[in-house]
Amino acid sequence: MDRLKGKIAVITGGCAGIGLATVERFEAEGARVLVGDIDDAAGAALEARFPGTVAYRRCDVTDEPQIEALMAHAVDRFGGLDILFNNAGAGGSPQRLEEMTGEAWDRSQGLLLRSVALGMRYALPHMKARGGGAIVNTASIAGLQAGMGPIAYSVAKAGVIHLTKVAAAELARDGVRVNAICPGLILTNIFTPSETVPAGMAELIKQTMAQQAPDAQPIAKPGLPADIANAALFFASDESAFVTGVHMLVDGGMFVGPRQSWDPEMRAERTRMQEARRAAFEAGQAS
Repeated sequence: MDRLKGKIAVITGGCAGIGLATVERFEAEGARVLVGDIDDAAGAALEARFPGTVAYRRCDVTDEPQIEALMAHAVDRFGGLDILFNNAGAGGSPQRLEEMTGEAWDRSQGLLLRSVALGMRYALPHMKARGGGAIVNTASIAGLQAGMGPIAYSVAKAGVIHLTKVAAAELARDGVRVNAICPGLILTNIFTPSETVPAGMAELIKQTMAQQAPDAQPIAKPGLPADIANAALFFASDESAFVTGVHMLVDGGMFVGPRQSWDPEMRAERTRMQEARRAAFEAGQAS
C-alpha cells in the first residue's frame, strides 16, 4: 500500500478494462487519479465510488484540444501531474492492406499512436513543474510480431514501442521516465466492440476466450486487466526509478519460444515421431 502516496495520475481509457483496473490499483496505492474517457455514465460512477480521489473528465484522445485540457485539469483538480498512463484505444481498422483506405488508416493511427505522442506532449510541462514524472504507454505484442492483430493496429503499436524509446532518451534529463507495456491475450472488450458485436454474442465470445486462453501461452491462465495494472504500477512507482525506454511483455510467456518449447503434448508428439523415424530406419538397416 501507499506506493503512489501523494502522486497525481492521469489515465486515459480509464472507465473499462485495463484502464479501470489501473484506476483501482493506483487509487488503492494512494494516488489521486483523473480519468479521461468518453463513457460519461461510467465516469460519473467512478467519481461516486471514489469520492475525492478519482475524478472524471470527458476526453476523446483523437481530439488534441481535449488532450491538452485533460492534462491541465489534473493540475486544476488535484494540484499537479506526476504519472500519465496513455491507455485509451481500440482495435482500429480491421481491414487488410489491400482493402485499406487512407481515412481508415489515419483514424487508427490517430487513436492508437498520435494520441500517445500528444498525451506526452501536453503532460510534460506539468511534470517538469513537479521535477519529473513517469509515463506509461500501452503498446501490444502485435507491435512486435505479425499475425497478432490487424495491420493498422499492429503498425501503430510498433510505433508506440519506438516512440517510447525515443521519448525516454529525449526526456531522461528532465526527470521523466517513459516505458511501455505490451499486453498479450487479455480478456477485455477490445475483442468485442459494442458498435459491431451484439451484447449476447459478446458475452459468448468472452466466455469462449476465457476457456481457450489458458491454452494459448505457457502460463495456463487467462490474462486479466489486473495483470497489466500491476505492470503499470511498477512503471509508475519509484520502484522503477532506474528503468526507462523499455517495453515489458505481459503475455503469459507467449513470446518465450515456439509452441513445442513449452507445450508438453507437442513435445511428446515430436518424441513419438523421432522414435518412429528411428524404428523405420533401423528396420531398413536390418533388412
